Amino acid sequence: MRFYWKMLRSDWIALLAMGFLLAMVLVALVGPLLIEPSMLRLNLRARHLPPFQLDQNWMYFLGADALGASIIARMVVAASTTLAIAFATVLLSLVIGTAIGLVTALRDNWLSAAVMRAIDVLLSIPSLLLAMVILYALGAHPINVIAVLTITRIPIFARTARSEALEIRERGFVAAARVMGSNDMHVIVKHIVPLVMPTLLAIAALEFAVVMLAESTLTFLGIGVQPPDVTWGLMVAEGQPYLASAWWVSLWPGLAIASIALCATIIGNWFRIANDPTLRSRLKAEVTSHA
Repeated sequence: MRFYWKMLRSDWIALLAMGFLLAMVLVALVGPLLIEPSMLRLNLRARHLPPFQLDQNWMYFLGADALGASIIARMVVAASTTLAIAFATVLLSLVIGTAIGLVTALRDNWLSAAVMRAIDVLLSIPSLLLAMVILYALGAHPINVIAVLTITRIPIFARTARSEALEIRERGFVAAARVMGSNDMHVIVKHIVPLVMPTLLAIAALEFAVVMLAESTLTFLGIGVQPPDVTWGLMVAEGQPYLASAWWVSLWPGLAIASIALCATIIGNWFRIANDPTLRSRLKAEVTSHA
């Protein structure tokens, strides 16, 4: 852990990205508790109030929307919903997809083959199109959004975990563990998961950005999260008719989505480099030279 911290400190871009992500998580956790109901109250007198008006209440520093609600207050509340959907989707798809990939890699039978063919079918269907069809049938509830996006991301983790496990199971230490009487569960938990998890976590960081963009796209198209719930994607969609006259309504939540997606991508790429033996040796040399 200490070495990872040293590597992170040596890469100031990744360090800034990590700091920004942690700040946004803190805002999502604590922010809604600090937002009073009055801050979200509609105020038609402040309708489309421009940003950076120093003579106004600080809650209107980023402007107001079409109903006079504070952009800052709505973005803080929306942060919890947006990040919760992305985190829950990535966590569920990581756990379920990894379990499927590892089990099917260790058991070569007809059931494993059937499961992987089903995974191939899911991979062949455009994920956004599949999500649109299912949400149109089930309704645009946050739980449905999480479920649908999880289904579309499971094949990524399942395929990756299976390919990694197929290579690891042929190594000598796995054969030795089986000779000593270890069952499949023991082999998976003790020998395969520790080697597979770094790759899967790097993919999870990248998928976090993908899920955020997918959720925003679905909401922008009108089949994602709908009022009274609010997400950054919904705020962008609500401001779309006023881009010419009130650009700030869509700009700030759009920047938030882009910033989170960019930071998650940077962290995912850094984590991949940190866990690659070849690239890690270069990082070790850089960290040592800076020490």
